[in-house]
Amino acid sequence: MESLVEELEAREAAARTRVEVLESQIAELTVRLEAERETWSRLRVTRETVAEVVAEMSAGAPDAAGEPVTKEPTQAVPVRVVGAIMVPHWREGLPAGALPDVYRDIVEVVADTSGPMQAKQIVPRIGLPAVSAKIEGTRGKLKQLVERG
Repeated sequence: MESLVEELEAREAAARTRVEVLESQIAELTVRLEAERETWSRLRVTRETVAEVVAEMSAGAPDAAGEPVTKEPTQAVPVRVVGAIMVPHWREGLPAGALPDVYRDIVEVVADTSGPMQAKQIVPRIGLPAVSAKIEGTRGKLKQLVERG
């Protein structure tokens, strides 16, 4: 008959194995998610560029009388997708409002300070509890903001 300690050790080993399997699945899914986000971003930018080119082309097309038709450029309405966070690449004139709410809050907190900040200092200022999970999530968001300019 096994002792209680041996039973607990066996259960601990089984739990550790399950955690390791889940962690490897998370890592794989994270890589796949980033690749899909990049594809999504490229497709969105391509669609917006094509829409701009078509609008410019149609703005210079002649009307029935042969006169060029001038149209005011239309402002693209940003599409918000529930369940997906998208940090666009920075470009001249891009407002902070183009960022998702959490990212915008982070940018505002960092902009209001005079020096560098750590993720653990930012978390409480954006209204999140200062626990490890929130700090690491914020650190990841900060890295993504830096990568995207």
